[in-house]
Amino acid sequence: MDRRSEIRNFLTTRRARLTPEQAGLTPSPLAGTRRVPGLRREEVAQLAGVSVPYYTRLERGDARGATDVVLDAIAGALLLDNTERAHLFDLVRTANATTARARTPRHPARRSLRPELWNMLEAMNGVPAYIRNGRLDLLAGNALARALFAPVFDSPVRPVNSARFTFLDPVAPEFYPDWDAVADQNVATLRAEVGRNPHDKALSDLIGELSTRGDTFDRRWGRHEVRRHRAGAKRITHPLVGDMTFNYETMQLTADEGLYLIICGVAPGSRDADALNLLASWNTTTTTTTPA
Repeated sequence: MDRRSEIRNFLTTRRARLTPEQAGLTPSPLAGTRRVPGLRREEVAQLAGVSVPYYTRLERGDARGATDVVLDAIAGALLLDNTERAHLFDLVRTANATTARARTPRHPARRSLRPELWNMLEAMNGVPAYIRNGRLDLLAGNALARALFAPVFDSPVRPVNSARFTFLDPVAPEFYPDWDAVADQNVATLRAEVGRNPHDKALSDLIGELSTRGDTFDRRWGRHEVRRHRAGAKRITHPLVGDMTFNYETMQLTADEGLYLIICGVAPGSRDADALNLLASWNTTTTTTTPA
């Protein structure tokens, strides 16, 4: 992926979403009609304390010599949140990497999970738990996770991937009542992963596949939104137990760079807990497996 274009598009979209008032600027009555949405380049440069030519060069994708101090100042001027700030740093870091280093993925794809991870998932038999990588491949799940997300794990679209299921499987809108929010979340997660690991061929192939199968993904991708969804609530309409709402927590596996453990839970004594218990009893003979 073209790093210069990624930097240019990310900074341009962040600048376009801010008004002078949001950035703390008082528009001059002599400034006339604004011909661009959001802030002007010179206004971002003013807020960040850098020269207009320097910021213009950076926004055009030339990140040579960009220091952490300068990037912090630009992130502050554009009111970037922590995830967006990290994404900007990732884009600049990879743009300035040497050719040899840039060709080496930061998170090489694993052919198999460590046995200890399998054992951990199997031991967590009271809650749905699964492991995914940064490009949203579902690498493994315990029996309850596979029951809860049965349409995802059983999808004919392979390999099993949350974004591929969301955008390409026709049952996804029925499974996710809040489909638009889930779609936005998947795209923003993949955007952040591209910044961290731009030379992952499988990731590039996935984005290319989703982009060429309709404009729904492509429109969202062009917004350059980045998020890291570590926790939250999600609604599904399960084909067996109907509507459910559960909370999820995402934990990075520090011993396995690029892998994440997701644990789902419901409020004790709730209807969702009853539905989860039904899924557990229905799936008592299912064992932990890896999707093909």
